[in-house]
Amino acid sequence: MKFGVCYYPEHWPQTRWPQDARMMRELGLEIVRIAEFAWAKLEPTPGQYDWSWLDEAIGVLAAAGLEIILGTPTVTPPAWLTRAYPEILRVDANGRARDHGTRRHTCPNSPTYRQFSRQIVRAIGERYGSDPRISGWQIDNEFGGGGTARCYCENCAAAFRDWLQARYGTLAALNDAWGTIFWSQTYTDWAQIRPPSDHIDKKNPSHVLDYYRFASDSFVSYQQEQVDILRELAHGRFITTNFMGLYRDLDQFDMAETLDFATWDNYPTGNPERWRPLLYPPGADAKTNNPLYAYDVGDPMVTGLAHALTRGLKNAPFWIMEQQCGHINWAQFNPGIRPGTPRLWTWHAIAEGADTIVYFRWRATLFAQEQYHSGLLRHDATPDVGYHDHLTFQADRDLLDDLARQPITAPVGILFDFADLWALQLQPHRQDFGYLRLLYVYYTTLQRLGIPVNLVPKTADFTPYPLLIAPTTHLADAQLASKLNDYTQNGGTLLLGVRSGFKTTSNLVTDEPLPGALRKLVGATVTSWQALPPDVGWELETAVPHLHGPAGYWLETLNAQTASVLATYKPGGAAALTEHKVGNGRVLYLGFYPTNEQARALLLHLAGQLGLNWLPDLPEGLVAAQRGPYTILLNFTEQPISYPLNGQAVLVNSRDVAVIRR
Repeated sequence: MKFGVCYYPEHWPQTRWPQDARMMRELGLEIVRIAEFAWAKLEPTPGQYDWSWLDEAIGVLAAAGLEIILGTPTVTPPAWLTRAYPEILRVDANGRARDHGTRRHTCPNSPTYRQFSRQIVRAIGERYGSDPRISGWQIDNEFGGGGTARCYCENCAAAFRDWLQARYGTLAALNDAWGTIFWSQTYTDWAQIRPPSDHIDKKNPSHVLDYYRFASDSFVSYQQEQVDILRELAHGRFITTNFMGLYRDLDQFDMAETLDFATWDNYPTGNPERWRPLLYPPGADAKTNNPLYAYDVGDPMVTGLAHALTRGLKNAPFWIMEQQCGHINWAQFNPGIRPGTPRLWTWHAIAEGADTIVYFRWRATLFAQEQYHSGLLRHDATPDVGYHDHLTFQADRDLLDDLARQPITAPVGILFDFADLWALQLQPHRQDFGYLRLLYVYYTTLQRLGIPVNLVPKTADFTPYPLLIAPTTHLADAQLASKLNDYTQNGGTLLLGVRSGFKTTSNLVTDEPLPGALRKLVGATVTSWQALPPDVGWELETAVPHLHGPAGYWLETLNAQTASVLATYKPGGAAALTEHKVGNGRVLYLGFYPTNEQARALLLHLAGQLGLNWLPDLPEGLVAAQRGPYTILLNFTEQPISYPLNGQAVLVNSRDVAVIRR
């Protein structure tokens, strides 16, 4: 288990650096991340590099015994570059170009920007690639943040056409895939195709979905250019980048594929403000802190889902590259953080699979956009709350090291697919139907049962999971159906949710009986589907214990052919839940959008059949995680909670943690 901090030596006098480095080591930190925003200082004029200050900073930090992570500084191009080559600037969907004075304001498809990016990465790689003081590299910083994942400039228009030609081969195939016969959208020349900007009133969803894929692939390609340079110049050093949890605009699985491990930036009081509206039912904790939790801890279920997604990117332990250690500056409320809360956040990350924690930042800055963002040190360089909280870990280092060696063995996988997310985002049919919101029902239910869960892409190996949940596999084809069939043939249990198999992978409605390519696997057809108004529901008749109605929000009636019926709607008797034996396994299709109580009943039923262990009656606000032989209990409330475990009552104080070895 390692701890580190993000440091900006260029922000402080050089005479201060030795004191900072000494204090970091005295605090027990081992890693420091530097230089990811320093392009203007590294290359003050084109092709003229100033390494003197970075050489000195690396020397001071390494002399104190700190491992160094270097960031490639391509997120913040210098003013001489943006002014000399304005074509590198990102253009939004309304045709407006961003300007200098921020970050992430460039286009990943600009040949000019790619050229200068390669040059600075090669220069810094040649300088420090074989330096034994550098343990690893971070590519860029928070790709796509601030709404910058999609650019609509002429460079992107040309690159999009090339991407489409590679994907479809012919215009006839593209026209078929997009259904361009509708409204006379048919293309007869590749040059006629442009990005789906906001100059279009009602956009073709197939066109837009492919543009989202293209934009994500553009960043994958841009990142890979840097990865390739560093693989050449920095042998034996790790390469990663910092993701942003539940960020939706880039396919994080694709981004992570060639990295050594995944990291993410964990801000528990700020991120839930962004993500709650995407996860909770409309009007329920959508904008304010959940009163169940202490006011300064955020929402552990929301944070936990981001941990699970990051762990799932490589199906491996991950890093927190930026861990909040006090108040932040960019959310709606930015509450003060009390002693004990940063420690709780760190324990939560470790419980979910993090094996390295890097705090953001060392010292609160005196200037520019982040003046109100706290660090381990205050503006005057005195220790702040996160500093004091980290001191408490010194007594737990042996336990932390043992925890970090333990695997997280999850018996349940939840299928997560960015294309499915984007397709439903483009055409939710019911305005408040969200991909993440439906997935969150299953995730929170499993969390409250203490059942570990991994988020897995469609490309993953499903065999480690006795239970695989696909909340909605909206885009499906024969290849996916075959893979899921193999999984169930070999004994897996697959739970499919509503709207599965509704569309082809190009975002056209299938012309097969629903659920389309998955119909044979399900052994039943969807005979009708509808979104129900609020407070309208259909009662259920079922033998599954505690699976009661009303079923509402979104309903599908099923007609079982070779499947068994486990639940019906009443009146009428149409099937609501079916089960189909497939080889040594089975496929269940749930024809309604479950409430948390209904999801709990169904998942407990399946867990019992599959012999999965769960923790009964976990109090709300108490989060449980399993790592190897350890059970970690985390209390996110203002009150102490007692919970029986291993035959004893375990008391977990407010905003505190208890670690119990089985």
